[in-house]
Amino acid sequence: MESTTKTIELLQPPPRSGLFREARGLLELPRLLLCMRTLARQPRGRGEPVLVLPGYGAGDISTVLLQSYLRLLGYRVRGQGRRKNSQDVSDQLGRVLKRLVSFSRKGRQKVRIVGWSLGGYLAREAARERPDLVRQVITLGTPVVGGPKYTVIAHSFRRRGIDIDAIEAQIQMRNRVSLTTPVTAIYSRMDRVVAWRACIDNDCSQVEHVEVGTTHLGLGICPEVYSIIADRLAKEIVE
Repeated sequence: MESTTKTIELLQPPPRSGLFREARGLLELPRLLLCMRTLARQPRGRGEPVLVLPGYGAGDISTVLLQSYLRLLGYRVRGQGRRKNSQDVSDQLGRVLKRLVSFSRKGRQKVRIVGWSLGGYLAREAARERPDLVRQVITLGTPVVGGPKYTVIAHSFRRRGIDIDAIEAQIQMRNRVSLTTPVTAIYSRMDRVVAWRACIDNDCSQVEHVEVGTTHLGLGICPEVYSIIADRLAKEIVE
């Protein structure tokens, strides 16, 4: 765990003053529309199940473009099934696991999970709990170190009396059980919501880290991110 300790020593939550820069992520939307013809030519799926999980406090509406794109490529896609997710992470994980079991049984296949921010954490933990049901995990700007402690909402958690140091310790403890499911972790140094170093998993050999140049908001609508997701999903099918 020495590498994790060194990473934590370098970590700080992004300053709230930088949040205005997240608005630049909205510029990804016209780029996405302009690139859609090229993106539509990415390798296609054959009905493989893909579960898409949104970020903290968000619902399926935030991932509707990504879900639509993956359906265009031929995947069988489901969202979390709720307009807005719960702030209770344990409750959310339980719901994700139930959805995962149902989705996997219905198609009699392992499920690929794509998770944005907190959704990526839930995807990883679902794979840790049920590796027999998860074929692959792709995370977008997901804090795998510290949970909310190294995000811009850390101050909000502290103000509400939530012990984020205890959350960090719980996450470290869970990480002692290594993931056996392949993970692609997409992150950006331009992220002003999650400290980018918190997205780096130094303890799991199954993780591939891929850096992109967009904001946290932009991760969900960035054409380069869509291309990476399509490529990694297709590779897992071939392999």
